[in-house]
Amino acid sequence: MEQGRLLGIDFGEKRIGLALSDPLLTFAYSLDTFQNDKNFWKRFEDIIKKNEVHKIVIGMPNEERNKDLVAAVEAFKTKIEDKFHIEVITWNEEYTSVIAQQKIIQSVSKKKKRRDKGLIDKFSAAIILQEYLDSL
Repeated sequence: MEQGRLLGIDFGEKRIGLALSDPLLTFAYSLDTFQNDKNFWKRFEDIIKKNEVHKIVIGMPNEERNKDLVAAVEAFKTKIEDKFHIEVITWNEEYTSVIAQQKIIQSVSKKKKRRDKGLIDKFSAAIILQEYLDSL
């Protein structure tokens, strides 16, 4: 078995949610949400190196409902593979935002904090990654 962790990604054109697996590849936890801007790649590279990420699982939206976002995710996936030479797997992300919203309601007590859109992104990334880990 490879050493290191898996990284889960919930890609969005404005924000990118990230989640990490534990070293034993049993559970996923939300890590952070970054703005999808020019600073993203440096921060992303730091996370990959620091956590010895050896595989990435990225959420793939439903193609019939969101062709443009599917194309953006494919381009993002290719850029990661070319830049970091890491295997990137796509995973069906349907309903992850709904599940993430429920988890936020259960675990974040203050309503003001629940309104942080970045929470949904990183919780969704953790759900995508956990579903993948559960499938192994």
